[in-house]
Amino acid sequence: KERLEESGGGSVQVGGSLRLSCSTSGFFTSRYCMGWFRQAPGKEREGVAIMYSGGATTTHYDYADAVKDRFTIYQENGKNTLDLQMNSLKPEETAMYFCAATEYMLGSRQFDIDEYAHWGQGTQVTVSS
Repeated sequence: KERLEESGGGSVQVGGSLRLSCSTSGFFTSRYCMGWFRQAPGKEREGVAIMYSGGATTTHYDYADAVKDRFTIYQENGKNTLDLQMNSLKPEETAMYFCAATEYMLGSRQFDIDEYAHWGQGTQVTVSS
């Protein structure tokens, strides 16, 4: 059974950094789309960073405009984790951060939360000024 579990959240001051990690299990396919989403209080869940592969050797990455050049999504070699390095954090990025995955290629819908069948429970990130 597919399972995702986030860790690494916490409190940080403005401009600080955090690294989130998502432990993955039960995914036995080289074709996938996985990513990080966040949901701030009173707001809709939104996509942050996506990593996907169509089964070939090339892995692709995509980021929301708001986090480009500050956030990096990656997977360490040999590990079943999906990490998100977040730098220069802002107070408005205080949110619950979720890891999500699907076995389907989504094309232009890769930031659409309805396309993801598998979700973790989330990890809280708080950025204080």
